[in-house]
Amino acid sequence: MEQTCSHLKQMKDVKPNTRGCEECLKMGDTWVHLRLCKFCGHVGCCDSSKNKHATKHYHQTQHPIVRSLEAGEEWGYCYLDDMFFETL
Repeated sequence: MEQTCSHLKQMKDVKPNTRGCEECLKMGDTWVHLRLCKFCGHVGCCDSSKNKHATKHYHQTQHPIVRSLEAGEEWGYCYLDDMFFETL
């Protein structure tokens, strides 16, 4: 049986709020990769970054879907369903 994600229908066409991780920029810190919240446009750093702001944003807001903001990448991930998507 193929697993589906009901949260994909709730995504919005958002623009990134910043050019880097919002919290890291405020702290003067660095990140490895960036993730875009597909619900509000929040930009957070990935789980390979020491601060893991994208995941923290999910836990604070329950916005479940992020998209990679890396050049040439279009994949996404749903935290609630623990599902990766090749393109979003």
